[in-house]
Amino acid sequence: MTPGGGPGNAPAECVVNISEGRDAGVVAAVAAAGGPLVLDVHTDAEHHRSVLTLAGPLADVEAATRSVAAVAVERIDLRRHAGVHPRRGSVDVVPFVPLRAPDGSTTPWDSVLGARNAYARWSGDELGVPCFLYGPERSLPDVRRDAFVALAPDTGPPVAHPTAGATAVGARTVLIAYNVWISAAGSDGAHREDVVAVARGLASGMRRPGLRTLGLAVGGGAQVSCNVVDPERVTLTEVYDTVARGAAAQGYEVCRGELVGLLPHAALSAVPGRRRAELGLRAEDTIEFRLDAQRG
Repeated sequence: MTPGGGPGNAPAECVVNISEGRDAGVVAAVAAAGGPLVLDVHTDAEHHRSVLTLAGPLADVEAATRSVAAVAVERIDLRRHAGVHPRRGSVDVVPFVPLRAPDGSTTPWDSVLGARNAYARWSGDELGVPCFLYGPERSLPDVRRDAFVALAPDTGPPVAHPTAGATAVGARTVLIAYNVWISAAGSDGAHREDVVAVARGLASGMRRPGLRTLGLAVGGGAQVSCNVVDPERVTLTEVYDTVARGAAAQGYEVCRGELVGLLPHAALSAVPGRRRAELGLRAEDTIEFRLDAQRG
């Protein structure tokens, strides 16, 4: 079934991660290329990364994603990039995600895989940027670990683009990106290196099916950067509280929680209303809220 009719006309999402978080003009130009399908832009200078959430009918999302990627490859030179977040490309990650429409229909998985594969072929042929597929075949961590070592590109040239690197192109279910920041001002006056070690230790201990984590040095403190890949099994309250307890046990405190991009309404509903502000969550940051606003 094609994205233009029946269940295929249900909304889909693409969460484009680009390796630019410091030049506001470049980020604005890349976002503008996506037009009204860009529902959210999250920019982080420490990560030197921006996350653009595009959503709408799948065919429209795929077309807008290509426009966004073309501008990003033209404007972002990975040779001059330095940030705390791992990356392989100017357009680093491009996952296509099926969403549920108000009438209950969902873009078929085969159509989402088709959009992923078509984008990867286009990127290799038109932009000269090699792509590594993830989803049913392998995970994104597999691509990050094995690309150009044990894994050859699925499309495009066999070597990285000289300025734009390579792209991981995926098909996946809804994921929530969420960061918990830890202050370096511990009660024992420890140095920044110590709080970074705490974040890394907490991240390592938290990893499990449904939750991927990294401990990163950011600003004057540290961050546990999380991908909640199964929001039905892992709640944001659980993530935040686990980091807060672990940090407190070693003399530190959590500064704030930070949502990267958007989250499903069901995941927000799982967080008690009285705690949403503490966790950095707002009703207007749900995918459903932004899609409703887009529809007018």
